[in-house]
Amino acid sequence: MSDVIVYSVLSLTALGALFGLGLALAARKFAVKQDPRVAKVEALLPGVNCGGCGYAGCLAFARALVEGVVSPYDCAPGGTETANAAAEALGLATEERVPVVAVVACKGGNRVEAKMDYQGLASCKAVTLLSENLRACPYGCIGLGDCVEACPFGAISMEEGYAAVDEGECTGCGKCVEACPKAIIGLVSRPQKVRVVCSSHDKGKNVKSICEVGCIACGLCAKNCPVKCIEIKDNLAVIDYEKCTNCGICAAKCPTDSIADRVTARPRAFIGPSCTGCGDCVKVCPFKAIQGEEGKKHAVIHEKCIGCGLCRDVCKENAVTIAGALGHLPED
Repeated sequence: MSDVIVYSVLSLTALGALFGLGLALAARKFAVKQDPRVAKVEALLPGVNCGGCGYAGCLAFARALVEGVVSPYDCAPGGTETANAAAEALGLATEERVPVVAVVACKGGNRVEAKMDYQGLASCKAVTLLSENLRACPYGCIGLGDCVEACPFGAISMEEGYAAVDEGECTGCGKCVEACPKAIIGLVSRPQKVRVVCSSHDKGKNVKSICEVGCIACGLCAKNCPVKCIEIKDNLAVIDYEKCTNCGICAAKCPTDSIADRVTARPRAFIGPSCTGCGDCVKVCPFKAIQGEEGKKHAVIHEKCIGCGLCRDVCKENAVTIAGALGHLPED
């Protein structure tokens, strides 16, 4: 009996070895050789496996790069420097792309009256299956944080009932854009500091009745824009970012604060001794920040000046300068 057991064990061992050998030979025969460039490119990528590029992770993206399916610049977290390094490793031409950042076009949040007592799943998408919104504004942020969950970099948080982006942490990957069922999150170039932060298309009277920071389509922004880059479309201010100079006049004129100016410390205008008192600067200033008698040197009321530069542009004597630190909100 014991001989039979020993024989059986030996037989199983031999059979296992045979199967192992077969699998090893099959693996060797059918193995897919990986291009050595894949490992090289993957080492250059951020390694966060966020999926913002549309692939499961950095390895999959590296393979797609080597195969020529995607561009090195499709990796938002890596930025231009990483993309250029990957392009050079593959012998591709480098590019210069403007980095982008996520912008939430709503800051109503808790300032908008709630219209229901919701007790369901804490998901914005789930809410949209039942109703347009939990609050009186059908266009705004629902506030349950689908974008927060989707962001692989912890760059979004809920602030007073609406989503707020930490631009220092945001990589512009776009995962939050995909996650938002209200389509109120977009990607804007980082240098663009003046942005519309409302999504309502209701008439001004209706907006004003439910939200103190909503666009009421009054048109003051469009009327005062020196480069005519703002239009009122379907009761909402729309900025042509290709034309916008970030002067900040529209944000300063907006009565509801529905246009955000992300420049925190704008410079101010100063008038030098070559001023002849022609008054052109006085006429062009949208904030009445320049005073003085005709024929005499003018002066700037710095409390009113936002440093837009219109006075400098019209001064024939080059007597106006724009000086001071232009401080942006922290980003890097």
